[in-house]
Amino acid sequence: MTASVHQPRQHVSERLLTPGEVASLFRVDPKTVTRWATAGRIGSIRTPGGHRRFRESEVKALLAELTTEATEPVRNL
Repeated sequence: MTASVHQPRQHVSERLLTPGEVASLFRVDPKTVTRWATAGRIGSIRTPGGHRRFRESEVKALLAELTTEATEPVRNL
């Protein structure tokens, strides 16, 4: 009888991005992306080596949200 190792499931199509890749999408420094992850603004996954990776779908959703907010007309109060 062989023991199976339980590993977290990940969607096969889900791409993981590095802090540098995320930073280039948002046009910020990679350290800023790391601070966002620490603050809980964006979720991250740790690799076995301790590096952060970000789900592409979550990154693109945040980017779309921020882009939408920036393009909405300013309302006069």
